[in-house]
Amino acid sequence: MNLGSVFASTTTSTTTATSVGPYHYVPTEWICILFVVLYSISTALHLGQALKYKLWWMIPTATFAGILEILGWSARLWSSRNPKLLTPYEMQIVGTIIAPTPLVAANFIILGRIITQVGPQYSRLTPRKYTIIFCCFDIACLVVQAVGGASAAHSANTKSSASMGANIMLGGIAAQLFAIVVYVTMAVEILLHFKHNAPFRYVEQSRIFEKGSRTVSKKLRLMLCGMAFCTLCVFIRSVYRTVELANGWDGPVISTERYFDWLDGGLVTLAMYTLNFLHPGILLKKDDFTAHGSQQGTDEESSRT
Repeated sequence: MNLGSVFASTTTSTTTATSVGPYHYVPTEWICILFVVLYSISTALHLGQALKYKLWWMIPTATFAGILEILGWSARLWSSRNPKLLTPYEMQIVGTIIAPTPLVAANFIILGRIITQVGPQYSRLTPRKYTIIFCCFDIACLVVQAVGGASAAHSANTKSSASMGANIMLGGIAAQLFAIVVYVTMAVEILLHFKHNAPFRYVEQSRIFEKGSRTVSKKLRLMLCGMAFCTLCVFIRSVYRTVELANGWDGPVISTERYFDWLDGGLVTLAMYTLNFLHPGILLKKDDFTAHGSQQGTDEESSRT
């Protein structure tokens, strides 16, 4: 059974499970309201923080992700009152599928800023190249998922097979998973090279202050923890959506509301609020490099003079 046939079955007068609509269930109204409110608060905070700290790139990333989630969950709220309508179902497919992608881009940019602070010599790529490559790939994933979602929604509207759209979305999410794995691998490599003072290349005026073990400032550690938790939430959510789409439109995963509420709505909410509380505008100051290292470097220069 495909998405088109699922919707077609809802137009009959049967009382089977599929008769409630394409979801195979009626979205719970209060849960939809809760997520709309939570995402609205987080999105407003992200917009305000972006303006306050003049981090304009947080608007098309974290803020835009929040707007897409609001649209997606507003559509699910609509469906909770009109479960057989196809329009809100199409909206929530596209909105909730692509929403975390801009949030992933925010993490890519944050890691580029961290590389700049700890020293670009510890990274295989320069911060600029790193940000450009990963963000371009993330945009490509966003486009693929959007095209897949639009295709699936159109197929449902015409009551035809939506397998092609689902496969396109699945490919976009799988590519995003691959990007996250590469991103995490590179982040760990950078931190290990920094800790053991093993730069990939020489950089004039490098921030290498001592040999051996390295430490970072408290703020930078908090930013790294926040970035890691945010990435973990998005990664688990992407695994869930991959399994969901791989099982088909009438599979047991996509037909179970609590899976979606916890593994999509809940995890993306945690990721959004993590960047609200552990915000790069607060934790990534230009003059905040390493703990002890900066002071030691200053002391060494003073002793030489």
